[in-house]
Amino acid sequence: MTRQRRMIADILESVPQRHLTADDVMDIAQTRGLRLSLATVYNTLNQFVAHGLLRRVATARGAIRFDTTPGDHHHFQDETSGQVTDIAPGNVCFSALPEPPPGYRIAGVDVVVRIEPAADEHPVAQARANRPPPKETSR
Repeated sequence: MTRQRRMIADILESVPQRHLTADDVMDIAQTRGLRLSLATVYNTLNQFVAHGLLRRVATARGAIRFDTTPGDHHHFQDETSGQVTDIAPGNVCFSALPEPPPGYRIAGVDVVVRIEPAADEHPVAQARANRPPPKETSR
């Protein structure tokens, strides 16, 4: 393993957050005084995905996150912070999946459940709920 890959692997093993973007990895590397290019970070993360060490998670906010738990599981994504957390195994159930088009097979199912704080439990949601409606402008 190259020195750069080892540095990235060390970052992934040492942080408590398990759903990192390439920018997150880059920021941690810079904080630690490590010199890496963003291209090296992306290439290494994608190689780790190809070898089954990480899992790519596409989120509604557009950022690709790299999950250090590569097995099949699903996620919550907080709409206000963008934070991604795992859903406990067995908490998402399907009674049936659609038949794929001819010549294809289902390779996997990824569910991202978008969540937001309940208005009565979070100050940001409370402010959003109490905001007056926008004023109409005359044309």
